[in-house]
Amino acid sequence: MRFLLVLLAVGAIHPAAAQSQRTLIANLDAAGVADLCDAGLERARASIATMESRADAATFFDEWNQVQILIDDVSGPLGVLGGLHPDKAVRDAVEPCLQKYTTLSTAIYQNEKLYARAKAARASSPRQAKLKKNLAEGFEDGGVALAQDKQARAKEIFTRLEALRQAFERNVRDDNTTVTVTPAEMEGTTEAFALRQNRDAGGNYVLATDDPTYASFMSNAKLEEARKRMYMARFNKGGEPNIALLEESFTLRRELAQLYGYPSYAAYALRRKMVGTPEVVNKFLSDVKGAVAGLEKTEIAELTASKAKDTGDAEARLRRWDTSYYLEKIRRERFAVDQEKLRAFFPTGKALEYAMRVAETLYGVKFREAKVEAWHPDVRYFDVLDANGKFTAGIYLDLFPREGKRGGAWASGARRASHIAGRLPFSVLATNFNRTGLSHRELETLMHEFGHVLHGVLSTADYVAQAGTSVKRDFVEAPSQMFEEWVRREQPLALFRKICPECPQLSREEIARLDGARRYGQGLFYSGQWLLASYDMALATNPGPPMEVWKSLESATALGYVDGALRPASFAHIAGSGYAAGYYGYMWSEVLALDMLSPFRKDMLDPKVGARYRDTILAQGSQDEEMEMVRKFLGREPSSDAFFAEITGKQR
Repeated sequence: MRFLLVLLAVGAIHPAAAQSQRTLIANLDAAGVADLCDAGLERARASIATMESRADAATFFDEWNQVQILIDDVSGPLGVLGGLHPDKAVRDAVEPCLQKYTTLSTAIYQNEKLYARAKAARASSPRQAKLKKNLAEGFEDGGVALAQDKQARAKEIFTRLEALRQAFERNVRDDNTTVTVTPAEMEGTTEAFALRQNRDAGGNYVLATDDPTYASFMSNAKLEEARKRMYMARFNKGGEPNIALLEESFTLRRELAQLYGYPSYAAYALRRKMVGTPEVVNKFLSDVKGAVAGLEKTEIAELTASKAKDTGDAEARLRRWDTSYYLEKIRRERFAVDQEKLRAFFPTGKALEYAMRVAETLYGVKFREAKVEAWHPDVRYFDVLDANGKFTAGIYLDLFPREGKRGGAWASGARRASHIAGRLPFSVLATNFNRTGLSHRELETLMHEFGHVLHGVLSTADYVAQAGTSVKRDFVEAPSQMFEEWVRREQPLALFRKICPECPQLSREEIARLDGARRYGQGLFYSGQWLLASYDMALATNPGPPMEVWKSLESATALGYVDGALRPASFAHIAGSGYAAGYYGYMWSEVLALDMLSPFRKDMLDPKVGARYRDTILAQGSQDEEMEMVRKFLGREPSSDAFFAEITGKQR
């Protein structure tokens, strides 16, 4: 098919008509991408020209919203397909289109006529006042007040950064590196795992380096040499080309910050985040490091002792490719928890039903599967209905790995809501899960990403720019991190008995042991998060050669530096996925997530608390300041107590 089917291709659709036009994304070829892109840009530019010609301050916010809708109609769906479409030609065609939209966005925020109208516009509601504030910041960040030469340079940098992001992610996505292991080197892995793998003419196993394969092999393969080969293959994806792209990205970000008069990209970017300044981030990271240092030391000593006993080498040293294996070994011994065996408890389809059932119980919605055209046969689609059965949103689910698909697990708002325009939201959930069943950790991942989806599809924001996950980057993870907690407690997990009565069920004791196993290794995990966040901040503060900076930081850790591994080459978060000078946000968000959980602790399935949380947090997007929303929901000032209890492995 040449054309992509997109809701709202020519403007807002009335809610009453939405159910009959729910197809958001269908198959297309590369020429169809180009056609859609050019037509969308033409419509957006025409709308911008009309805005420039008008002077009425009273209509500005609605006009702005319509321009953003026209942009979102194309950039949203294509942004999804750039990482998911099975045809490389289509994925490649998406990239120049998204670069054009980046250039258009930069031009909008450098447009003096639009800036003058934005300043003159009078806000008639708190939501418009917040939008006006955000627009003022956007125009400032876009460079409208810069000298012409600096404006032009800023535009060049924004466009180049988008190209670098795409190249970085493409290099990882299209890297089909495999690891060949002998049957003997498969010792420790399950029969089911072995049956899923390809074999070469000599009978050896040819392992991919995707998430489920990597995680399962590293947690179960007994032979260290095989684990090392897998580790090195995984953390050389993207290779030296991506190291060069990362260096150029952060060099350009520093130049961009200096155009605006800031000493570093960290100072430039963080002024728009909840933290405000690099000093706040550095203090937070220092507190995290101090809190987990002792626990990390204890865990490393225990893992090292386990390796020494296992290998018979009293001088054994723990390596990074050992940690997953020995963590799982101790978890089995100490807590009788085997993640691979848990796949029988959580069949993939039933796990998805569980995520939906929790959301239905808490938020008063229903999910109804429907057949629509999509980019791959694996994709499933669900309508989201309100309590009265009215269609309110749609969700696409692309759950299984395949060649050319973006790795990891992620969610994206393919189409953002606008209440005043009658525009309904659509989100996409993409993972690379095992087809038959999920480990408990993968179930947590599913809930995390489904939390992002809910943040998008439950949005009732007035304006597209404020909808769904448009919140500050150091808050955006909070709703999704919070949703993970519904797989850690007996009461909600009891829903599995209704969803899958034929599945083995977890007892209270097993759930307690599972949580104990989860908390074992927190020192290593959060030290790892500290390392990644500190690396990001180092490059964002004073960029240098990426591998030299990484070597310096990793060498100072308890497990030391791994020579020959290019781990930053696949660190897509800071290469351009919105987390440059922001990776700390995962832990910062978790502070708020674990605190916001407190009203649910008495009853994790309380629909009254769920409705209040939905209306106060999920529905609002960024219509209010993030901290104010949290205070309103909690009825008090936020606390970090639950977070520091979590990262130190203590009971909560």
